[in-house]
Amino acid sequence: MSTSFYAMMHRLKYIQRWGLMRNTESENVQEHSHEVAVIAHALALVRRSMFSEGRICPDPDFVATLALYHDASEIITGDMPSPIKYHNDPMRSSYKAIEKEASEILLRMLPADLQPLYRKYLIPADDEITSEALILIKAADRFSACIKCLDEFKVGNKEFVSAYEDIKQRLLDLDLPEVRWFADHALEAYSASLDELTNY
Repeated sequence: MSTSFYAMMHRLKYIQRWGLMRNTESENVQEHSHEVAVIAHALALVRRSMFSEGRICPDPDFVATLALYHDASEIITGDMPSPIKYHNDPMRSSYKAIEKEASEILLRMLPADLQPLYRKYLIPADDEITSEALILIKAADRFSACIKCLDEFKVGNKEFVSAYEDIKQRLLDLDLPEVRWFADHALEAYSASLDELTNY
């Protein structure tokens, strides 16, 4: 049986983010998903190695793979701007249902033998480990948004100033030690030039 699933994943690069903002550099969902996966993996590793006591520590590889697919449904739905998506509870619930239906469509594009293996990434289970993984992915998603703002600041675009303050505050509101660690030890470097990075 042939499958169109992987070709659909390839199309993530056609879904543009930040549609309501004036951008100096475009960002697509494929780029964003990779960055979220890298950061979520790091957060999971930091939690496991430094802040594990009394806490659920999802496998970092599972977290990274789940993050790679966290916006896969946007191939079908497009990228809905956050102010609309989270405008109120009915809107949030409706959009969640649309995302789940889109994920089911993607899942059905896979051969039947592979569908159970991908389900946990496209339609995450409602269990403690997955819930903790999704919290780390939410934090990584917010870090990715902060980094986009920093990229825009580097070229003098002030459009993202208030977005940065809001997103960074929502990150800190998560009150997670691994998030604080990444904010304190890694975030600042995203503002550096290549020469500065090589001398960090």
